[in-house]
Amino acid sequence: MPEPKDGGSSLDLRRPKIEARDVWKIYDTASGPVTAVENFTLDVADGEFVCIVGPSGCGKSTFLRMLAGLDTHSAGDILIRRGADPRKPLNSVVFQEYAVFPWKTVVENVAFGLQMRGVGKSERLETAHYWLERVGLRKFAHYYPSQISGGMKQRVSIVRALANDPEVLLMDEPLGALDAQTRIVLQDELLRIWEETRKTVVYITHSLDEAILLGDRVILMTAHPGRLLTTFPIGIARPRTVETLNTPEFAELRGAIWHQLAREVSRAMEMQT
Repeated sequence: MPEPKDGGSSLDLRRPKIEARDVWKIYDTASGPVTAVENFTLDVADGEFVCIVGPSGCGKSTFLRMLAGLDTHSAGDILIRRGADPRKPLNSVVFQEYAVFPWKTVVENVAFGLQMRGVGKSERLETAHYWLERVGLRKFAHYYPSQISGGMKQRVSIVRALANDPEVLLMDEPLGALDAQTRIVLQDELLRIWEETRKTVVYITHSLDEAILLGDRVILMTAHPGRLLTTFPIGIARPRTVETLNTPEFAELRGAIWHQLAREVSRAMEMQT
């Protein structure tokens, strides 16, 4: 069985793109303080695809929201290092929900981030059409979200983030609400796009298969409060496809990670009883 590396990685992380040090998130509630994330430390290299898994309620999404600047951390430090181009947004976020504007067409949705950055209409529409072509949605450019399927809406959400050309892509269960077939198709599309763009990605998922298929590393979090349990480097060669799920190497990794995760899932369930 592959051996995990506690809190570490085989990659050179001397100057990580993302650096989270001893991060805590504590909420004030009517019953007193509640710790959601506890002493969490993580480095992510430039161009690395990191997947975070853990039991429900362990603070995965809370950590992602803190990375995105959508929530504050109670203690510790979070740093995303900027690249050479100051015009690029630092990050873009893709959520599980179909976060599209119902009153805008598909192409207007994809171009929205560029519009907010002041990019001219001709350039932003050209960029939006390019990304829609990449994911097979060019002919739906002038449809409204109510006229397309859930899988198409999520493709729109993903390419809207990519069209904005962020330095870091933060993804919170982006395929979690999709049916199994659509999820497989979008996993393949994500793999293909990432191979070409090599964006730095932090990806939250409940699916071990998805985490191993997509990631360079899989980060395991403990049951509530969320702490770093261990880290698994994913040594499966790239490029990968959904056929990778059928290999002995994949099955061995899945078994090793589940061996660690299962105990935390049981602990999380016990806490709810």
